Amino acid sequence: MMLKNGSRRLLLLAVFLGCAQFAVAQTADEIIEKNLAALGGRAALNNLKSRSVKGTITVSTPGGDLTGPIEVLNEAPNKTRTFIQLDLTSVGLGKITQDQRFDGTSAYVIDTLQGNRDITGDQLEAMKNAQFPNPLLNYKEMGATVELAGKEKVGDRDAYVLIGKPKTGPAVRHYIDAETYLPVKTVMKVMVPQLGTELEQTSETSDFKDVDGVKVPFRIRTTSSIQTVLVTVTQVEHNKQIDRSLFSKPDTNAGK
Repeated sequence: MMLKNGSRRLLLLAVFLGCAQFAVAQTADEIIEKNLAALGGRAALNNLKSRSVKGTITVSTPGGDLTGPIEVLNEAPNKTRTFIQLDLTSVGLGKITQDQRFDGTSAYVIDTLQGNRDITGDQLEAMKNAQFPNPLLNYKEMGATVELAGKEKVGDRDAYVLIGKPKTGPAVRHYIDAETYLPVKTVMKVMVPQLGTELEQTSETSDFKDVDGVKVPFRIRTTSSIQTVLVTVTQVEHNKQIDRSLFSKPDTNAGK
């Protein structure tokens, strides 16, 4: 009799644990839906085919802040181009340009400071996984999984932590404000060949403004162990025609 009762309790415990795991999975999806709703909703997000962002970038260095213009272009599903100009005259390096491009398959950067190069490894995989306009919008169709990892403090606010695991490439920790359900932070570790080591990068988003019915962060602060970068957005345009050659590696044989 005691064995039967013990077996029954174990069975009930197994059933309870199974339900608890199911509830966690459902809760993760509920948080994602509330997050998407806070950003404007699925319909508005699905209506976005491209985005052009202009602003100012400030890079903090031991020698002082370096500032210049930045332009970011996105086109669904994951094409991107980031163009940056910085004046490094104060540190004896003159004016530099970084033009990073990803056409959905391959990535390349035109870099007047460190030299032009192909982007490979974790960095390339992360770019493939960065679905526009939001990586959580259709993550299941991409073969990724998202797990709820409880709550953590981001500053003085509570945030849900969602761990996104793509089919390939680095995992991403998404921090969603527990009250507003807006995204407040992402954390990702990537191997950086130029450094020969793995680097953890944290991006914090704030100052959300409504553009065409969708909330867009106008302040993005990215930090790592080697630098802090602040982007202040001044202009956002949606669904403008973008020259697709801007996403591709330049043809060095053109004009020859």
